[in-house]
Amino acid sequence: MSHSVGQVAAIAGVTVRTLHHYDEIGLLVPSGRSRAGHRRYEDVDLDRLQQILFYRELGFPLDEVAVLLDDPGVDPMAHLRRQHELLAERIGRLQRMAAAVEHAMEARKMGISLTPEEKFEVFGDFDPDAHAAEAERRWGGTGAYEESVRRTSSYTKEDWLRIKEQADGLNARIAALMESGVAAESEEAMDLAEEHRRQILEHYYACSYEMHTALGEMYVADERFTATYEAVRPGMAPYLRDAILANAVRNS
Repeated sequence: MSHSVGQVAAIAGVTVRTLHHYDEIGLLVPSGRSRAGHRRYEDVDLDRLQQILFYRELGFPLDEVAVLLDDPGVDPMAHLRRQHELLAERIGRLQRMAAAVEHAMEARKMGISLTPEEKFEVFGDFDPDAHAAEAERRWGGTGAYEESVRRTSSYTKEDWLRIKEQADGLNARIAALMESGVAAESEEAMDLAEEHRRQILEHYYACSYEMHTALGEMYVADERFTATYEAVRPGMAPYLRDAILANAVRNS
C-alpha cells in the first residue's frame, strides 16, 4: 500500500513542502510515482521518514542525517538504539532543567532571590528554598501564605540581613532568659513571645494569637524547626512554645 504526499504529511505531522524539499535534496525520495507523476510513498519510505524526524528532533542538521541513514554499515536497529540513547540523555537533561526551574519558582514564591553565597551569608545552615515547597503544601492558598509571598518577594539582601539580625537578637534574649531559670509562663517570657509574634506581623503576615499558638506547636512537632531553635539553646523549642501559649492565654 502506498501513500500520497498529502497523506504522509498528515500522518507524520510535517508539511507537504517539507516532503518536497526532502525529495529534492535526496534525503527522502519516494519509492514510486503515480501514473500522473505524483509522489507515492511506501512503508519503507515512512520508516526512513520516522528516522529523519527522530534525528531532526535531536538537533541533527539534514546533511548529517543523510550521512547517518545512508551509512551501509549501520542497520535500522542500530539507528533506533542510537536514537533511544540520545533521547534518554535529552530527557535526563530536560528533567534536570525542569527541576532547576521548579527550584527557582519555589524560591521566588518565598521571596528568596539571593545568590547561593548571599543565602549562606544571610541564613547560614538554614536553607529557605528547602522549606518553600513544604510551606506551600501546608499553607498554600491561605491568606497568610499569599500575603507572605507578596511581601517577601520584594525583599533585598539587606532586608533579609536586617530581619535575621532582629530574629537572632530575640533568640539570644530568649536563650538568656532560659539560662537564668525564668519560667516560660513568666511575664518576661510572654513579652518575648509577643515580640516574636510582632516580628512575624511586621515582616510576613497578619499572625493572630491562634495562628501563633499553632506555629509554637509546629516548632516542637516538626524536627526541622525544632533543630533550628535547639541549635540556639537546647530545650528552646518547647520553651518558646510554652511562652507563646501563655502569651495567647494572657491576651484572650
